[in-house]
Amino acid sequence: MNVDENDLLHPAHRLQNTYNEYKDSADWLLAEISIRPQIAVICGSGLGGLADLLSDKITIPYEKIPGFPKSTVPGHAGKLVFGELSGKPCACMQGRFHFYEGYPINEVTFPIRVFHLMGIETLIVTNAAGGLNDDFKVGDIMIISDHINLPGFAGLNPLRGRNEERFGVRFPCLSDAYDKTLRQMALDSSQDLGYQDFIHEGVYCMLAGPSYETIAESRMLKILGADAVGMSTVPEVILARHCGMRVFGISLITNKVVMDYNSQQKANHEEVLQTSRDQAEALQSLISNLVGKIN
Repeated sequence: MNVDENDLLHPAHRLQNTYNEYKDSADWLLAEISIRPQIAVICGSGLGGLADLLSDKITIPYEKIPGFPKSTVPGHAGKLVFGELSGKPCACMQGRFHFYEGYPINEVTFPIRVFHLMGIETLIVTNAAGGLNDDFKVGDIMIISDHINLPGFAGLNPLRGRNEERFGVRFPCLSDAYDKTLRQMALDSSQDLGYQDFIHEGVYCMLAGPSYETIAESRMLKILGADAVGMSTVPEVILARHCGMRVFGISLITNKVVMDYNSQQKANHEEVLQTSRDQAEALQSLISNLVGKIN
């Protein structure tokens, strides 16, 4: 039997988990639930209330799931909820994992390959983000059209290491990372709900965190073409696309990024959570309406 040296390392020192570790987690979950989810939703900071909209819920804490890390950030409940949303069987992550929590990047993205092996074909990612675009206001919603993986410029990519062909090709294309059809359906949903005045499309930029960006960094990101900035989402999107899943992403603009050295404003997580609570209903309605349109 051929054994890859990666398989012999302690999980904290691996570049990737093994295929069997993902499969064990997927098989365990499928044995625990009666439904077969088609769509997975990852809830960002303060947005976990979306899971409360599911009917016939089955809730499983992350710590019970083989291989799953534990969420440690306020606003992330750390539960996987299964049920129906707008008539579609869904899995909803109440809280995600972040690189800044100390997890290696393969642990941050662990659930994505598990979802793929469970038969999930569509991934919806949500996050709280700082607004870089001058036209964005606090409480606005941005449909993600593209992203800038700034940590990836330094090699922080979840696909680094041995490629597992059972998931996808060695060099996946990301020019179509965010599904155009799903984006248009979301724009249609915003019209249905009367949300068009605070819905935008734009480019999301990921930083590793946990410190917020400096003014110089914020100005640089704006020059690069970013409309919003946050500390998550991109690693999950990369792995989902590697698996061939369709992806839809959305950012809730929870604060305006400080660009002026004379400003007295300071970014803080409490503001992020409060804005998330204030706009939770609108974002949940938008996603529910979108899910109802997905074939």
